[in-house]
Parts: sequence; C-alpha cells; structure tokens
Amino acid sequence: PTPPPETLYHGTAAVTLPAIRRDGLLKMRRHHVHLSADPETAERVGRRHGRPVVLTVAAGRMAADGWAFLVSDNGVWLVDAVPPQYLHAPDGP
Repeated sequence: PTPPPETLYHGTAAVTLPAIRRDGLLKMRRHHVHLSADPETAERVGRRHGRPVVLTVAAGRMAADGWAFLVSDNGVWLVDAVPPQYLHAPDGP
C-alpha cells in the first residue's frame, strides 16, 4: 500500500455516468479500479471508450477512511473500488 495524493482521476465514457453516479467505480473484470495522477491521462483513457468524462476521486479522503491504494510501476493508481461519495463528476449525463 502507498499513500495516494489528495486527488486522483478516472477517465470513462459519458454513457457510463448514470451507473457510476449510482454504484461508484467498480473493478468489474479487472483486479482493481485504475486511476490516473493527472486529468490529461484520465481523459486519454476515457476517449478510448467514447466521449470522455474525467471524474475526480477524493483519494486522500478515501485513504483516511481506510481504503488501501497501490501504485503500479507505470504510475497507474489501483484501489478495490471507489464508492460514489468519493467521486465528483462534471455536470451532464
């Protein structure tokens, strides 16, 4: 486990926002939820899946609440899930 920065980012497609607002970020078929250290990288990731949306993750608050974060060799931050209360999504769909 590695203490995360206060804020991390997650890029996704706009079409997924309703489910994310309801359920948070889930690892689905992966081992972890993947987060980026900067919004530009998150936007590039989201663009691969459609119209991109960058979500802001209150990673520092999550860590203070007991969530464990890992960071991979290529700089991707990993966590088991991100509940909705730790997410900020731009207004829109």
